[in-house]
Amino acid sequence: MANALHIVSFDIPFPPDYGGAIDVFYKVKHLSEAGLRIYLHCPQYGDRKPSRQLEELCEKVWYYPRKTGLSGLSAKLPYTVYSRRHEHLLANLLEKEAPILFDGVSASYYMNDPGLKHRIKILRNQNIEQDYFRLLGERERSLFKKVYYHTEAKMLKEYEAKLHSADAFFTVALHDHDFFKSRYPKAVHQYIPSFQPYDDVVSTPGKGEYLIYHGNLGLAENMEAALYLLREIVPHVNIPFIIAGRNPGPELVALAKQTSNCKLVTDPPMDEMARLINNAHIQVLPTFQNTGLKLKLLHALFNGRHVVVNEQMVHGTGLESACTIATDSQQMIKELNRLINVRFTSEEITSRKEILYKNYNNKRNAQIIITFLQQRSP
Repeated sequence: MANALHIVSFDIPFPPDYGGAIDVFYKVKHLSEAGLRIYLHCPQYGDRKPSRQLEELCEKVWYYPRKTGLSGLSAKLPYTVYSRRHEHLLANLLEKEAPILFDGVSASYYMNDPGLKHRIKILRNQNIEQDYFRLLGERERSLFKKVYYHTEAKMLKEYEAKLHSADAFFTVALHDHDFFKSRYPKAVHQYIPSFQPYDDVVSTPGKGEYLIYHGNLGLAENMEAALYLLREIVPHVNIPFIIAGRNPGPELVALAKQTSNCKLVTDPPMDEMARLINNAHIQVLPTFQNTGLKLKLLHALFNGRHVVVNEQMVHGTGLESACTIATDSQQMIKELNRLINVRFTSEEITSRKEILYKNYNNKRNAQIIITFLQQRSP
């Protein structure tokens, strides 16, 4: 069916409150609004529940309990993949004849199934997963988690070399695009940046009275960035600093309390986070893990004023010219203290729109997927 598409997600993508879920939800939304009938398949685990909002957008939504714990373990396959298998998922894919988009390597367990041999199959890569898990392992302090991440990375390296059943790879970052194109030259490769909630740049000209770092503080890579800012950057800038996000760990909470010009905003609602970002003078967004695309960067560029990043944050995004890039701590301090007194202008907003609209256009990117499906339709 040229007007229908199965999407196998790695999670229930509502609410769209973290990077991968944001991409899946807004992809579903814009493909549905463009006239595509979406059959959505979601593993269910953690605190995420069936969603009326998803069911309104899709022709049908199925939820499958994720096989966590021992039932998710395999001697040959990564836990992140094997734990998302479910016999009813395969049955539902077989029942409704339509192309299949596997949203992430984690969701791709059935991609090589013989029963789906003649289906058009797309792999939507959020990361090079072997690199993502390896870097998580390098930064993890818990020995148990460190062993888990390194074991997953090794298995994912083997698994990502066996994706020959994919007809197309739609990647979110340029370096991911190059990685998969070099390994699967016979497939179709398309760079399609993350779908996201922003259709227009709503940054406000002028000046704000504080700097901000934001993200899910429960993730190791974001906690590392926040701790780095508190130790290396915040004491050397002459303006209040806000760190905002979900699930900050005790070390971060304690260090923020000890830092005189820093305020920690814990678990802000989405509307409050949007207000904090829009009113800030500078978004300060370092990362030490240059995998995938960081949705916090798009949030900052579509909604905030000045954005200061390190090179890893913009790697593979094409957004270098929209940001101020600092190569080390001293340069970041220098740029922040310079920009504190620089008004954000309407001309900068116009320039940012031109940069963002070149690749980060939801409707156009949805049409790229639809055109591919139409071209492959019998």
